[in-house]
Amino acid sequence: MPISSPSRVHELPADEQAVYRRLDAERLPQHVAIIMDGNGRWAGKRLLKRFIGHQQGAEAVHFVVETASRIDLPFLTLYAFSLENNLRRPKTEVNFLMRLLRSYLGSNVQRMNDNNVRIRYIGRTQELPSEVREKMQWAEEETARNTGTTLTLALNYGARSELVDAFRAIAEEIRDRKLQIGDIDEQEIQRRLYTAQMPDPDLVVRTSGEMRISNFLLWQIAYSEIFVTDRLWPDFRGVHLLEAIEDYQRRERRYGGLGDGSESDDVSSLPANSVLVPR
Repeated sequence: MPISSPSRVHELPADEQAVYRRLDAERLPQHVAIIMDGNGRWAGKRLLKRFIGHQQGAEAVHFVVETASRIDLPFLTLYAFSLENNLRRPKTEVNFLMRLLRSYLGSNVQRMNDNNVRIRYIGRTQELPSEVREKMQWAEEETARNTGTTLTLALNYGARSELVDAFRAIAEEIRDRKLQIGDIDEQEIQRRLYTAQMPDPDLVVRTSGEMRISNFLLWQIAYSEIFVTDRLWPDFRGVHLLEAIEDYQRRERRYGGLGDGSESDDVSSLPANSVLVPR
């Protein structure tokens, strides 16, 4: 877990301050994960090329990360580039996204350091171009000593592939007699996920109004709250992150149990084979 850093709430702009004052600072989520969607549609609505939508999407990342760091959000994970994007998008678009990633990292490390943000990655990043991986490693090393928000970029990521990789790792340990089949439980699987060093997301935000998860953190979001906005990602700002957190704080998280004030029905006197039919 990141070490708690001094509050920088006073640095929030006025519109964000107004929303933050409505929040319970003691109940902020530990981990927010965002499915950044809508770059292409944003460009299309303006009769612009898709690559301009991606550029504006990268600008939106600046604002959201800065707000996260100012409220001392421990973990922020952004779904930046999926395994399916890599396989199914035109090569020209994929190449542009790789150049954009390199540019983002190269031009934002100083901003990350100024905001006490450290960057990490999840996904099959070993399959990305070598020049991209070199820039990623450089950015991670340059921000490694920061103690505020951990920004995780999901790159060449797919949740099903993550599970396959975890199961392969377990199978190899069983083969090498380092692990017994009877020892496999949820914790053993969790330890082999890309996200083993961070808590599961409390809140998942999806932009563009789509009601789907898109193969993102399927294991980790079992009990996450989900917030969907029609706003396209290039228009998403820090104030919208705070509004999503405000919505999150209005919810009651039960984790499969009963909510506060709920009482379980007393069924102790009923025979086990009874069938109750409402009349």
